Amino acid sequence: MSTTVMTKLIRIGNSQGIRLSKSMIEQSGLSGDLEIEAQEGQIIIRRQKSVRHNWDEQFLAMAATGEDRLLDGDTLPSTQFEDEEWEW
Repeated sequence: MSTTVMTKLIRIGNSQGIRLSKSMIEQSGLSGDLEIEAQEGQIIIRRQKSVRHNWDEQFLAMAATGEDRLLDGDTLPSTQFEDEEWEW
């Protein structure tokens, strides 16, 4: 169910904002950290995506196209620690 209400921008210190009713926030299911995106004529508020959102699918797609190889490969020289002390 969609709810539409009229509101006005209000002054909040040196900024502006809007007030959202408790019922509107509850209806949206929003809480905690949020993302706010400005587009022409609208502002979109949504749940914040995980920093690693969609990584699993992206890794699988990279593996399918062979793009999951290490870029530096074996080109890095070994360190003294690796040569003398590290047990492989």
